[in-house]
Amino acid sequence: MMDHEKVNILLVDDQPAKLLAYEVILKELGENLAAATSGREALEYLLKNEVAVILVDVCMPELDGFELAAMIREHPRFQKTAMIFISAIQVSDLDRLRGYEMGAVDYVPVPVIPEVLRAKIRVFAELYRKTRQLERFNAELEDRVRARTAELEQSNARLLESEQRRSLALAAGRMGSWDWDWVNGDWMWDEGQYRIFGVDPETFAVTPASVQALLHSDDIDELRKAMAQFNKGAKSYEAEFRITRPDGEVRWCVGTAAATIDRGGRVMRVSGVTVDITERKRAEERQNLLAREVDHRAKNALALAQSIVRLTRSENVKDYIQAVEGRINALARVHTVLSLSNWQGAEMGRLVDEELAPYSTGDQIAFGGSNVRLQPATAQTLALALHELVTNSAKYGALSAVSGRISINWWIEADFLRMLWEERDGPVVQKPLSRGFGTRSVIASIESQLGGQAEFDWRPEGLVCRLSVPLTRDAATGPLNSHPNFVINGNGAELTSRSADA
Repeated sequence: MMDHEKVNILLVDDQPAKLLAYEVILKELGENLAAATSGREALEYLLKNEVAVILVDVCMPELDGFELAAMIREHPRFQKTAMIFISAIQVSDLDRLRGYEMGAVDYVPVPVIPEVLRAKIRVFAELYRKTRQLERFNAELEDRVRARTAELEQSNARLLESEQRRSLALAAGRMGSWDWDWVNGDWMWDEGQYRIFGVDPETFAVTPASVQALLHSDDIDELRKAMAQFNKGAKSYEAEFRITRPDGEVRWCVGTAAATIDRGGRVMRVSGVTVDITERKRAEERQNLLAREVDHRAKNALALAQSIVRLTRSENVKDYIQAVEGRINALARVHTVLSLSNWQGAEMGRLVDEELAPYSTGDQIAFGGSNVRLQPATAQTLALALHELVTNSAKYGALSAVSGRISINWWIEADFLRMLWEERDGPVVQKPLSRGFGTRSVIASIESQLGGQAEFDWRPEGLVCRLSVPLTRDAATGPLNSHPNFVINGNGAELTSRSADA
């Protein structure tokens, strides 16, 4: 296959208009473009033709892109065929991992940028063309190595030139290639290989010792064993390994190598390709970490819900159900806010909005304040405190009257979150003779859980509550009942007899 020979590129999409658009974009590449409107048509074409690159839509009826890729990879002829997915939706890290496991080499988002799509297709088409050319050159060299030394030297020159062009295509795909003369020990790296290992081709001498110095110490023995297998008749190998760049950065790679054998069965050369898979590895680590974090948070949430159900008391079943449902719904709302940030924290404004939304009618509630992100444990505890305040207001305070108003403001002061809750224009307020369950709940959650302070001012025109929460102190992450002086009781939380407020 010479440089000017065309290769087949298969376009798979269930929408004819999109297929036509891809054909227009890729026409200037000068390759053979074939279209298929379904996975079945694509498989029929593949069985009859050699294909360099497959461009496939992820979302299709009957067979989607992932299923089609899996079926293609099951056929021995297409196990190394380059497949590029086109997705009109935002794909997650998990979807990308699934695509790469199915055999995808890249993703292209919609709307498609023509220059980017042409560049990606051109890279893999050229890689396919040069790979086939390299295979033919190697076969010719094996047939002529003993009788025609002069011709072998010319072929080697063409091979090196081809390798240089192929290196450009490999580098564009975060890949590098290398060649090792098994007889005299000479090495050759392309530009992509130098880039992956983080070394300067002008100053770095490729020798067994210098390469070994860049390999991770835990992986050297396995790579030595793999290379030794060539002397025992092995023709190829594939392995994942780590490298340590001169600047100390550790990168994950996958390497494939194949041996060139003469007619006597002796290894003459070993050629290979290295692919940097660090991002894929990091994505796998993030996925595992997220799974463990979700498990941890779910257990905490279940423990807290269990405490609420077990410790809530009421005079009748209806009030009991209402109290339990209110607290669990408050937890559910803050859990949603935290989930949207992958449990990195909760924005104060979003938290207040979610907890007060069930009671917000007309213009009775107004709130605002500094842009502050709360730690998960702080957000959960503050959410329960807000729930108790608003439910108490709905029963006895400003929200129990149409004319009542509530304003909530917060700000940061000396590493503390200060929050001011003010009620007005509701029923006339009288200072209670003793603290109710709701009051004790807020005090217990803020002071016992977060090490903060809660103050209540029972003015005739309405309740004023001031909350102060430290932002630099590590709050407890366990359920509310984990504090030795804090339990949930009746319609609120209260301190046990071991507390000074008992």
